[in-house]
Amino acid sequence: MNEEKKRFIQEFVPGKQITLSHLIANPDVDMFEKLGIEESGALGILTLTPSETVIIAGDYATKAAHVKIGFLDRFTGSLVLIGSVSEVDQSMREVNRFLSETLGYTPSEITKS
Repeated sequence: MNEEKKRFIQEFVPGKQITLSHLIANPDVDMFEKLGIEESGALGILTLTPSETVIIAGDYATKAAHVKIGFLDRFTGSLVLIGSVSEVDQSMREVNRFLSETLGYTPSEITKS
């Protein structure tokens, strides 16, 4: 009756980068329920390295546009922003710009679906 332990291994690349910037416009309502976050017009997904950068990005995003933080994980570098499509887009552009120009991060093209 030995239960196998499952292990999660996560590797980070050295350096400072925005690994993923993706905006989902008008997501299906089920997605919000599955994620356990408030329903809105758009989701903005960012993945950042080093992972603690999400704290800076979350703060900057909420000051750059009228968005809310749907999810933030400082251990994996994941940030989900919620709000209208235009506000989420604006906040993601500003986060990319700030991290790139001010902190020397490698930016990421914002993709959309």
